[in-house]
Amino acid sequence: QVQPVESGGGSAQVGGSLRLSCTAASGYIYSSNCIGWFRQAPGNAREAVAAVYTSGGSTPYYSDSVKGRFAISQDNAENTVYLEMNNLKPEDTAMYYCAAAGPGERLWIGPYPCDFGTWGQGTQVTVSS
Repeated sequence: QVQPVESGGGSAQVGGSLRLSCTAASGYIYSSNCIGWFRQAPGNAREAVAAVYTSGGSTPYYSDSVKGRFAISQDNAENTVYLEMNNLKPEDTAMYYCAAAGPGERLWIGPYPCDFGTWGQGTQVTVSS
């Protein structure tokens, strides 16, 4: 059980962009079939933002609130998963968590079930308004 480590958070203006990165030791992200990003804003429940099932043929999952603005990608050679966030809005302000497979929250990526239970410590994203 290797904990992912997020980076790339910070402050951005409305309409700006940020790129979050997530990596883990021992090639865990490379070997995981399910890679996802979640976020939790103050006073709100944690929600899935974007996720991929790397062994399947379905398109990535995106929440309705970020669809068309965020993009998830994976670099197996670097053992890293990215979340490209564009056209940021104030409601994107949250703590963002990277997650890999493990016993925990289930998310359906098309027809593929993914259990996310290996969480990073989070990286804060703040969008000015």
